[in-house]
Amino acid sequence: MTAAVKERAQALWAAATAGDERAATGVAMDALDAGMPLETLLLDVVAAVQARVGHEWAANRLSVAQEHTATAVNERVLATLAHRASEQGDQTLGRIMVACIDGEWHAFPARLLAEVLRARGWQVDYLGAQVPTPHLVAHLHLTNPDAVALSSSLAIRLPAAHAAISACQAAGTPVVAGGAAFGPDGRYARLLGADAWAPDARTAADLLAAGLPHRVASRDEPPPLADREYTELTRSAGDLVRDILADLTRRVPQLTGYDEQQRGRTAEDVAYLVDFLRAALYVDDPELFTSFVGWMTGVLTARGIPEFVVPAALDALAERLHGFPRALHVLARARAEHG
Repeated sequence: MTAAVKERAQALWAAATAGDERAATGVAMDALDAGMPLETLLLDVVAAVQARVGHEWAANRLSVAQEHTATAVNERVLATLAHRASEQGDQTLGRIMVACIDGEWHAFPARLLAEVLRARGWQVDYLGAQVPTPHLVAHLHLTNPDAVALSSSLAIRLPAAHAAISACQAAGTPVVAGGAAFGPDGRYARLLGADAWAPDARTAADLLAAGLPHRVASRDEPPPLADREYTELTRSAGDLVRDILADLTRRVPQLTGYDEQQRGRTAEDVAYLVDFLRAALYVDDPELFTSFVGWMTGVLTARGIPEFVVPAALDALAERLHGFPRALHVLARARAEHG
C-alpha cells in the first residue's frame, strides 16, 4: 500500500466515523483529481475503510450507531464514485448481473464489484441486497447476461445460495460466487456447484475478463444437501431458540436482570447459533460452526458478556438434539475448542 493510499484511507476513516458525508466525498473526489485510479480508490481505500469499520465494531471500539453511521457515509462515497464511473465511457466487454442472494442484506461487497466491473468496461445490472431467486432468474431471462455474480457474507445463507446458483445454471448462465459466506478458500462455492469463486472484487474482475466457460442450459436438480437433521433443525429452529433462552436464564443468573433490549439481543445471538449449526450441517463442515462460535465469543467478550455464556448455550442446545448425531458432533467440536 502506497503512502498516498494510506493517507486517503486515514482521511476517509476520520470523515466516515465522524459522520461527515461532505468531507468523505471530498476525500474521494480529491483522490481522483490527483490521479488515483478509480479501482484503487474503490478497493484499497473505500473497501479497506469499510472493513476496518467492521473490525472496530466487533472489537467494541465502535458502537452500533457509529458503525451504521460510518457505513452510511461509505455507501454515499461509493454512490458518488459510481456516478463518476458512469461518465468514463462505453461498456464494451459484455454484460454481468451482480446480486446478493435471498436473505443477504450486506450489499456493500456486491456494490463494490459492480463499480469495479463498470470501471473496467462491463455493462452491469446491479440488483442489490436480498434478491429472491425467482426474481433473479426472471431478470436473467430478461437481460441475458454473460455471467451472474452472486454475493453473500453470512454462511447461514448458503442453502439459499445453492438454490440461486442452480437456478441460474439451469438457464445456461455461469455463476461466480463471492463473499465470506463461501469460505476463505471458496470451498462452499465449489460444493454448491458455482462455476467460479473469487475472494475479492479485483480477483472476480480478473476472472471475468479471462472468460468463463459457456454453460448449456440444464434441467438437472441441485444435488441434495438437506438431510433429515438439517430439515428437522430448520423446522424446529424457533422452538429451540425459545427453549434455549429459558434454559440460559436458569444457567446464567446475570441474564435475569436484562432489560427487553438486552433480552432481544440475546435471542438474536442464540438464533445465530442455531442458524450457523444448520449451515454447518448443510455443507457437512463442523469448522463452519466452530469458526462462528469463536468469532461470537470474541465479540461478546469485548462487550463484557461472561465468557461462559456461549458454552452454556451450546450445552443447552445439545441437550435438545438427542437423535441428531451429526449436530451433536458439530456441537462437541465447538465446545472442545471454545469451552
